[in-house]
Amino acid sequence: MRLPPLNALRAFEAAARHLSFSKAADELSVTPAAVSHQIKGLEEWLGIPLFRRLNRAVMLSDEGQSYLVGVRDGLEAINSATEKLLQQGTSGALTVSTLPSFAVRWLLPRLTRFRDKHPDIDIRLSANEHITNFRKEDVDVVIRYGRGPYPGLHSELFMNEDSLFPVCSPALLEGKFPLCSPEDLIHHTLLHDDLRIDWETWLSAAGLKGIDPRKGPSFNDSSMVLMAAMAGQGVALGRSTLAAEDLASGRLVKPFDMELKAGSAYHIVCPLEHMDRPQIVAFRNWLFEEAESDPGRFMSTP
Repeated sequence: MRLPPLNALRAFEAAARHLSFSKAADELSVTPAAVSHQIKGLEEWLGIPLFRRLNRAVMLSDEGQSYLVGVRDGLEAINSATEKLLQQGTSGALTVSTLPSFAVRWLLPRLTRFRDKHPDIDIRLSANEHITNFRKEDVDVVIRYGRGPYPGLHSELFMNEDSLFPVCSPALLEGKFPLCSPEDLIHHTLLHDDLRIDWETWLSAAGLKGIDPRKGPSFNDSSMVLMAAMAGQGVALGRSTLAAEDLASGRLVKPFDMELKAGSAYHIVCPLEHMDRPQIVAFRNWLFEEAESDPGRFMSTP
């Protein structure tokens, strides 16, 4: 294919449309001399004059008039193909995997705002407990809770959970055994997720004895633990991320101030070769925007 330089074609099309090298230069953010140089080079490449230079104006030659039709169609076709390709890169489905508790209590309530901002990206949410195998599963990005790092994958700290603390229904602050101090836990049911070590660690840090950290019902999902606490069934250990909205609304309360530093955090994880995909970049940026406005104020710096 014998094709002249693209910049020269753009300069020719703009100058032909405006019948002015100066106006073409303004449109292309270059000097009139640069436009004149591009067009002169194009005429030399073609061996055909495209303009007739008058004293204070330029006119298309017959050959230039004919050539303009094809050049304009070609540039419009290139622009259309480029726009279509870019739209494909930022549209379609994005499969996100995360823990059920995080999906239900943090991500799901916010997804409407993502759809409003990115209507061409359909989120497919997969909530499960297992560690994603990107080579075998149809998953694009994971919000993973752990200590990191994750070798062989692109991993970015998303939210750093600062603390772990008891939470309960406001009703437990009253009654026969009001929950006023950590020592009052001996009269109340401890609610557990599968990580029963959390209560053992918290009680030990509080210096409490005589309370069996192994007793009490357990749930395989942290979201269910918080729901049981809201129902007044006992006292749960709340994590900053998952309990923030319920604390802000008053559905849960912190009966006392003692908190335990949490050692894990939320990470955005995807294959290295996919980290720059427009869909993933859009989702990542939106996550940080949401975390910035979160009442828990536990966002890491992007």
